[in-house]
Amino acid sequence: MLELLSGSLGLPDDAQTENIWPEVVRKVDEVYSDLIRYEADLESKNAELEEAQQFISSVIACVSDILVVSDEKGLIVQVNPAFQRLIGLDEDSLRGASLADYILAEDRSVLRRIAHGGEGNVTECELRFLCVDGVARLMAVNCSARFDHAGRRVGAVLTGRPIGELRRAYEALHNAHIELQQAQRTLIEQEKMASIGRLVAGVAHELNNPISFIYGNVHALEKYRRSLSDYFAQTGEKTRQSEAWRAHRIDAILADLPSLTEGMMEGAVRISEIVRNLRRLSFSRPAEIQRIDLERMARTAANWASRSKHRRADILFDCEPGVVAEAHEGQMHQVLVNLIVNAFDAAESVAEPRIRVAIRNLGGEAEIVVEDNGHGFAEGVADKIFEPFFTTKSVGEGTGLGLWVSYSIIKEHGGSIVAANRAGGGAVLTVRLPIDGARTPGGAQERI
Repeated sequence: MLELLSGSLGLPDDAQTENIWPEVVRKVDEVYSDLIRYEADLESKNAELEEAQQFISSVIACVSDILVVSDEKGLIVQVNPAFQRLIGLDEDSLRGASLADYILAEDRSVLRRIAHGGEGNVTECELRFLCVDGVARLMAVNCSARFDHAGRRVGAVLTGRPIGELRRAYEALHNAHIELQQAQRTLIEQEKMASIGRLVAGVAHELNNPISFIYGNVHALEKYRRSLSDYFAQTGEKTRQSEAWRAHRIDAILADLPSLTEGMMEGAVRISEIVRNLRRLSFSRPAEIQRIDLERMARTAANWASRSKHRRADILFDCEPGVVAEAHEGQMHQVLVNLIVNAFDAAESVAEPRIRVAIRNLGGEAEIVVEDNGHGFAEGVADKIFEPFFTTKSVGEGTGLGLWVSYSIIKEHGGSIVAANRAGGGAVLTVRLPIDGARTPGGAQERI
């Protein structure tokens, strides 16, 4: 070749050879340098590629959801460890196998919809996979088509997780949402009650003075009535036979005055009780705690309730003796009176009204049960009777504060009170309080 080159240049052979060789050596050095540089770049790119591949593999291995890559024929190309654990086979055994072989026969028709969409579209479905333990496990699966660099569809990618986990996550989210709504409603109701409490406190304070006037005036009026009656009794029959006496119907007035003053006093007492309940609704005050005999208090409360209602009822006491509770006596008396009075009202419409009061020592707490044989609570009422101002009585017969006050007192004492319907008809209210006293066996049933 050198001879041809030298001949074409028209130079002597030796001269031509000496001029060409340095150029050839220079070119060879350039090519060698380029090869060295390309090799270094190739090694660097290969290291980056291996690092990226290891990173992707480690991420896929850590994913708890199953991951399956298939070709256009539905044959498995790659799976992650989560799918391997689900099926019970390693990746080498799964690669090249048909994905349909690991899906329940009834669900294989779903595979026809997989990877038919365009690029970026995801198909959601539920598939039952045949697991290593022989159980068909239902999975929520997302399927998307896989395309090559030319845009040709070359397979599909499936990801999924057990339906149970999704449902548990949804239920947890749903429960958290409900709790948040309940907390919001509770805050709103507390703010409303705080506003009502401030208003009620002001009203109760303003009512105290007129009630005091009424009390004082009624007592004075009763005193004047007795004085007038004594005076007319001393003046004799002559005064009674006078024309003015008959014209002004003094006999009828004197006969009516006792009932009028008694009615005024009863109304004043009732207003005073309402005000006390309203003041209790608006704020709570510390009370003196002492040991009280629950049976003795229950009998006293029953007598008070019976006298206030002016009607009879068959009251059954089923009390375990010796049950003592740490409580405020006046407040607990108010609770028992409220419960028994409500039992009287509930049993009023039946032919033979019966009320049962039972007291038991349950070890760490005392149980007080007040039952009646009335018509019981209407649907949904038992959950509302402890709300302030809620009442099932007619207008003018109840304020809706008695059971709310009772509920507040029991809560302040660290106890609980619940209402329900009796199996045999009627209502039952159950109070539980912390106790202090030993359990005494026995407990006879008595009637009053």
